[in-house]
Amino acid sequence: MTVTPHLAAADDTGLLDALPIAAAIIERGKDGAFAVAAHNSRFVELVERSNCTALDWNDAHCLKSGPIADLLQDFFAGANVAGELDFTDGDGVSAQFYRIKLAPLPKRNGSAVRCLLSVVDRTVELQAERTLRAEMLRDSLTGLPNRLAFTEAIENAGEKVARDLEHAVLVVDMLRFSRINESMGSLAGDELLITFARRLILALRAGDVLARTGGNEFGVLVSLRRGVEDALKAAERIRNVMAAPFKLSELEIRVECAIGVALMNAGQDPEELFRNAQFAVKQAKLAGKPQVYEPKRATEARRRFSIETELRRALDKDQLELFYQPLINLKSGEVAGFEALARWTHEDRGEISPTEFIPVAEESGLILTLGRWAMDKAAQTLAAWDRTVGEALPLYVGVNLSAIQVARDDIAAVVASALKSSGLTGDRLTLELTESSIVQDPVRATRVFDALKALDATVAMDDFGTGYSSLAYLQRLPIDVLKIDKSFVSGMMVDPDAVAIVRAVLSLAEALGMSTTAEGIETVELATTLATLGCASGQGYYFAKPLEADAALEYWKSRRRG
Repeated sequence: MTVTPHLAAADDTGLLDALPIAAAIIERGKDGAFAVAAHNSRFVELVERSNCTALDWNDAHCLKSGPIADLLQDFFAGANVAGELDFTDGDGVSAQFYRIKLAPLPKRNGSAVRCLLSVVDRTVELQAERTLRAEMLRDSLTGLPNRLAFTEAIENAGEKVARDLEHAVLVVDMLRFSRINESMGSLAGDELLITFARRLILALRAGDVLARTGGNEFGVLVSLRRGVEDALKAAERIRNVMAAPFKLSELEIRVECAIGVALMNAGQDPEELFRNAQFAVKQAKLAGKPQVYEPKRATEARRRFSIETELRRALDKDQLELFYQPLINLKSGEVAGFEALARWTHEDRGEISPTEFIPVAEESGLILTLGRWAMDKAAQTLAAWDRTVGEALPLYVGVNLSAIQVARDDIAAVVASALKSSGLTGDRLTLELTESSIVQDPVRATRVFDALKALDATVAMDDFGTGYSSLAYLQRLPIDVLKIDKSFVSGMMVDPDAVAIVRAVLSLAEALGMSTTAEGIETVELATTLATLGCASGQGYYFAKPLEADAALEYWKSRRRG
């Protein structure tokens, strides 16, 4: 289409020719029509090389209708408009993108109202933006969509959920990847990731979306027809395609994965849904099979984090207490010692069970602080009892050691410090370690035991019979006491097998020159039976519950003979 000026002026044309963009001067006639008064050559080129339907002028070179005319009408009327309009010429990859801008021009003597209409070809700019966005949404290693793109895909699927189309997010975590990466190098690790991604694609159905959402983590968005059943089938397909070993260099490596599933709810935040699936991955690693996100488990996890925060504060403010459960000499009936047990009464939550806060302390590393506090507190309490009575009491205090403490802390130094500050001798302290702390690292356990024995402390193996300890450990390690777990003790009156196990432990301890303590004695019959079988000491609610420090001392006095 050829465009000629309706009313041209030499100075207008010269001004327009100086502009680097396509432009024209538009005048508003008395009849309300808008006419091209002047233009530059770029304006003509743009109109001629494209359809430019938005700039379609009539024979009189006037624009009387359409979006441009409407924009001009509002602009000249002084309406609150931006004076801009974007339009597209054509479709698909050949589409051209333009932006029309209007700017007012001063009136000339007797001339009509005028404005400058400029047309900016934004095709290259928008194509560059699209290319850049495509790069931003793509994982450079695997070519898959990345975390940002996956979040957008979840967002789009969320709109379909509102129309009763169910979806689920699966997070697939490649196990042992860091070990492979460290041992074989990053290039081998990259090769494994690419191959892993290709196999994941084989497990997908049409319409499923796969993305690489982290270092060795992949996300899958699947549509569901039969709810969670379809999601678990998708997880099973993924596991099946990963069953065959991966070939790296000359090695064949079997790669397992943990899969977490989260079902999408209408209106759910994409990031929240993804985090839910990641939480389910952690559960899958523990369970050894795909897991579906359950809000109850997440609530429990949040509670553990809350307890961790509160426990840290409680330790800083010295808000925990030690209670003392008597250990009774089954032959004489006197108190032989006490086991120190941590207790925590929260100002808002009330009493929090050790079965809840001790695992949190171990998981968070607070067990080191808690263990040192308990060691020092127990020693100070026993020394205070000595001062109260006026003599060194024939008592010891048992303090539990966590496997985490044995692995990470200098136990001997902690005990030595507690003995020094309290003035006690080593034989007044008994350190109780579980079988698991020994089995996890026998070499370190041996060093710890030897160091404790050098301080004259007594070493007891707690919960004996519930772990996987080897008889070789019992023979090699300097263990003084075996504590028989209450699960065996409580069943003795009804289960002949339990009696046989207790007999065997007592015989083993005697053969190895060790003493024995039975846990969980709840009745006089149990106490009598154990004493008859030769068990040295016992503890349980039949004798007393854990007591506060002052009450524990009074209990010792009440059972003292002579």
